[in-house]
Amino acid sequence: MEGGNTRQNGKLKKCITSFDAMFYVVGFVIGSGIFMKPAIVLQNSGSSAMALIAWIIGGVMALTAALTVGELASHIPKLGGMHAYLIDLYGDTFGFLYGWTESIISCPASSAGLAIAFATFATFFVPLGDWELKIVAITVIIAITAAQIASTRYGVWLQVAATVGKLLPMVAIVAFGLAKGTVGDISFLTDGITPGKGVGAALLGVVWAYDGWLSCCTLGSEMEDSQRGLPRALVGGVAFVMVVYILFNIGIFNVLPATAVVASKRIGIDVSLKLFGNIGTTIIALGMLVSVFGALNAQITVGTRYFFSMGSRNQIPGSKFLSTVTSKESTPINSLIAHAIVSILFILSGTFNSVTDLAIFTIWIFYTIGVGGIFVLRKRETEDNRGKLYHVPLYPIVPIIAVLGGSFMLISAVRSNFTHSMVGILLTVIGLPLYYYQKKKSAAKAIE
Repeated sequence: MEGGNTRQNGKLKKCITSFDAMFYVVGFVIGSGIFMKPAIVLQNSGSSAMALIAWIIGGVMALTAALTVGELASHIPKLGGMHAYLIDLYGDTFGFLYGWTESIISCPASSAGLAIAFATFATFFVPLGDWELKIVAITVIIAITAAQIASTRYGVWLQVAATVGKLLPMVAIVAFGLAKGTVGDISFLTDGITPGKGVGAALLGVVWAYDGWLSCCTLGSEMEDSQRGLPRALVGGVAFVMVVYILFNIGIFNVLPATAVVASKRIGIDVSLKLFGNIGTTIIALGMLVSVFGALNAQITVGTRYFFSMGSRNQIPGSKFLSTVTSKESTPINSLIAHAIVSILFILSGTFNSVTDLAIFTIWIFYTIGVGGIFVLRKRETEDNRGKLYHVPLYPIVPIIAVLGGSFMLISAVRSNFTHSMVGILLTVIGLPLYYYQKKKSAAKAIE
C-alpha cells in the first residue's frame, strides 16, 4: 500500500486498489483470536460440531455486516469509517459515543487482550505464572508505546513481518492438520465437555477473531474508485478469512480430541506440538509471537488515534493534553500514554477472554446500530440519488440477518454474564455527561 499517507494538493493520494484493501482486511483480522479462542468457543458451544456452526454463524454475521457497511461506505465516502457513518445517519451524539467507546473500552481492551495473548505464546519458551504473564503483557504494551513515541515510522517493516508470521502457522496447521491428523473428532456429542453458556456466548469469542474488518473503511479516501472497490475489499477479505477459520478449526479437531481442545489455553501451540514436535513448534510459536506483536502494534496505533481525534475536537476533558504532539516526530505522545495506561488497567483487572469479550460486546452495540442505519439511508435517498453506486445484495434480507445476528449475540452476552455486560454499558454511558459538559464548556468559551 505504497504511499498510503502521501499528500497531494492537501488531500490523501488515491493509490490503494481494492486488491490492496482486501489484503489489508485479511492482515488486520487474522491476529490472536484464531489461535486463542477455539477452546472457549468449544466450551460454550458444548460440542465440536456446534463450535464449527458458531464459527460459520460468526462468519455470516461479519459477512452480512460487511456487505451492508459496503453500501454505507459507498454512499457516505467520508474519512473515519463507522464514526463518520454514525454521525451522518444519527447525529453527533452517536458519533461521540462510538469514539468514546473505542477510546476508553474497545481499543485498550483489545490491546490488553493482544498483549496477554503475546505473553501466553511466550510461555512456550519461558514458563510464566499468572502474575508473571501479566507483567510480560504490560511490558510489551510499554515497549511498543515507547517505540511509537520515538517514531511511528518503525512500524512499517513490522507489519510486513507480522503478515508473514501469521500466515506461517495458519497454513502449516491447516495443511498438516487436514493431511496428517487422524482424530476427526467432529460431532454433536458432548462427552467430556462441561456444558457452557450456549452458542450466543460462543459468538463473542468468534466475533473477536473476525474483528478488524471495519478498519478497512478508514481507507476510503485513499482508494481508487472507493464506491465500488471498498465493498469488494470488505466482502472479499471477510469471505477469505471465514474459509480459513473454518478449515483451521477442522484441522484442530482432526489433530486433537474435543476434550483436549477445550482444556487448552494456547491451542495453536498445542496442536503444533502434536503435529511438528518441539523443533517445528518453535518456528510456529515464533510466527504467532510476530503475528500478535504486529497486531498489537497496529491496535495501539488505531486506539491512540481515537484519543487524539477526540482531543483535537475538544470533545473530552483533558483535550488539550491528549492532542499534544512531539515537535520532532509529530507523534501523539500523550494519547499514546493515555491508551497505554487504560490498556494496562485492563490487563491487571481481567483475563484474555474477559477483556476481549468486553471489547466485542461494547463495540458491537454500535456496529449493530450502524448496520441498521442502512434503512435510514434508504429512506432518505431516492433511487435516482443512489445511481450506479454499490447496493447491498438481497436487500433487506442481508442487513436484517446482520442486525438480528448482532442483536442475538448482544442479548446472549447480557444473559450469560449480566454483571460484565452492565459494566460495559455503564462505561459507555458515562461518556454522555462528559460529552454534554464539554459541549457546554466549549459553547461558553465561544461566547466569551
